[in-house]
Amino acid sequence: MKLTSEDLRDLAVGAAFLGTGGGGNPYVGRLMAQQCLDEGLTIELIDPADVPDDALVIPTAMMGAPTVLVEKLPSGEEALNSFKSLEKHLGRKAFATMPIEIGGINSTIPLVVGARLGIPIVDADGMGRAFPELQMETFGVYGVPGSPMYVSDEDNDSTLIMAADNKSMEWLSRMVAIRMGGCAYIAEYSMSGADVKRTAVPNTMTLAMRIGRCLREAKANHQNPLDALIALMPQTLYHHARVIFSGKLVDVQRETRNGFAIGRARIDAFTPWKGTMQIEIQNENLIATVDGVVKAIVPDLICIMDSESAEPITTEELRYGQRVTVVAVAVPEIMRTPEALAVFGPRCFGFDQPFTPIESMA
Repeated sequence: MKLTSEDLRDLAVGAAFLGTGGGGNPYVGRLMAQQCLDEGLTIELIDPADVPDDALVIPTAMMGAPTVLVEKLPSGEEALNSFKSLEKHLGRKAFATMPIEIGGINSTIPLVVGARLGIPIVDADGMGRAFPELQMETFGVYGVPGSPMYVSDEDNDSTLIMAADNKSMEWLSRMVAIRMGGCAYIAEYSMSGADVKRTAVPNTMTLAMRIGRCLREAKANHQNPLDALIALMPQTLYHHARVIFSGKLVDVQRETRNGFAIGRARIDAFTPWKGTMQIEIQNENLIATVDGVVKAIVPDLICIMDSESAEPITTEELRYGQRVTVVAVAVPEIMRTPEALAVFGPRCFGFDQPFTPIESMA
């Protein structure tokens, strides 16, 4: 599948939704990918089932605090540098690249890498959403080592990370990203095509485009876009979705700390909803409570959307006074196994509450 400008617009919106507030500004990533199309380059997606088992796939991404991207825009060369450096280290050319997460700018960084190098982008990712830490990828959950890994910045500096395990890789590379100004660009989790099929969340790029197209067409046809979105999700691996709150954003606390955007948002209810919702943030929306009662919890998706435009709102764009609707979505089963919850379940973020699927909550 060769992507068009309209596909990029839909992808940016859908990836912002699936990214649960994180993954970096999708508008910036869309412009970078659009520049590739304007130069006559091709952006080609390939289904994971069509990747040869013995092919080398190298995922690419941005890591760091999404808030930093507001002032520190990438050129696209940073991720290319990491990708080429890892190829050189491995002594082998890659068949394709792939997102590590389907969120914000990290859904589009691989598009730029693929277009610049003339290789396809696998229609899959390693999180099925966005998570703040690199060990929180289904690749690692199911046995793929994250390192060797390269981290690069806009000054053409790069660092090779060789770690004993994926959590150590995250810790080491996070310190490098902080020294590089709070965000950097990476190539990691190099794997075979067989490993892609075994460990990745499949077809999330095309799902993001379906979500963006669903919202766009519903608005064009004067339909309720949120109703259309809720109806779409059960047709996908994300088998359940519903609105869990609606109200006015009355407080946002946010700071960049240890390479993450840390904070919380408070939303006062609009009728017929009652109470105040609080959402805890570490790059992404992690847990939503109403007057202390959990309404959705990681790894299920918590998506804050503009009530009028139905546009997803990333964490760095949250502002006092916004009228918002909060949508919760069930993640695919590959992300709910005991092995997965041990890596990115609630307790991995310091929450005492057990994971309860959104479809089981009142």
